[in-house]
Amino acid sequence: MENIRIDKFLWAVRLYKTRTLAADACRLGKIKCGDLSVKASKEVKIGDIYTIKLANDNVLTHKIIKVKNLLNGRVAAKLVSEFIEDLTPQEDYEKQKIARMSVFEKRDRGTGRPSKKDRRDIEKLKF
Repeated sequence: MENIRIDKFLWAVRLYKTRTLAADACRLGKIKCGDLSVKASKEVKIGDIYTIKLANDNVLTHKIIKVKNLLNGRVAAKLVSEFIEDLTPQEDYEKQKIARMSVFEKRDRGTGRPSKKDRRDIEKLKF
């Protein structure tokens, strides 16, 4: 198996939708191996552990993955577990789930849009 770049690997295991997005994440310092930010051209090795900052639904998630196998091209979502091991703590997924649920507020039917004061009160409760 030949060497593979980190941006291509992250795209191939479906952590990023395009290779360009993966390369941009590397350039912005969102991909780390240990404490060091990696460039898009870094070669991936089996056993490497990467910390990846992902922003899904306006919620920042720190995903930790371990490389199990190398690959040539993009793989089906069902096969991703053969190439990476997810070491992200379960509590991070729970935080993301709670944050997703708190984005929408339930309002009684027929009450209309919140006034400016109502919106400020809602914002105070959220943060």
